[in-house]
Amino acid sequence: MILPGKKSDFNDILDIINDAASAYRGIIPADRWHEPYMSEHELQIQIEDGIRFWCYFDNGNIVGVMGIQDKSDVTLIRHAYVRTAVRNKGIGSKLLNYLSELTTKPILIGTWAGATWAIDFYKKHGFHLVSFDEKERLLRRYWTIPIRQIETSVVLASSNWTNINQPGLQNGIQL
Repeated sequence: MILPGKKSDFNDILDIINDAASAYRGIIPADRWHEPYMSEHELQIQIEDGIRFWCYFDNGNIVGVMGIQDKSDVTLIRHAYVRTAVRNKGIGSKLLNYLSELTTKPILIGTWAGATWAIDFYKKHGFHLVSFDEKERLLRRYWTIPIRQIETSVVLASSNWTNINQPGLQNGIQL
């Protein structure tokens, strides 16, 4: 069952993010890794910035989380994590499919360039990598992340993202 996250789910959401993010240890650059991967304060800031978390429940327990964030002309999928003990059971796919139905806007997803399993997961669901120049522009426009993270990340776009290779254009709008 997929339900919107509530305030009372905060600690479970944080725990799942930090549990699942352990997969990034040794994959992302060492200067970007820290323990815990996400602090309580950082999660609170993300929520205050407009990320709405959705939770996948199994037997009454939250085992997967995924955030969605409206950014005017696009929707971002943020912080998609499944508890380590229940990976590869379709939970991430169910969350992504569910959240994708909540918007008609193009969806953008940022992830670490070294997280090939995550990139493959999104490609399997119809997303495609944007060009290097487009990635740089999109990460600077829609995300608030350090330059080093921009350098070591990729962006994937949904099939309705139409201006992938046209620098200076955002969905037909000249920037």
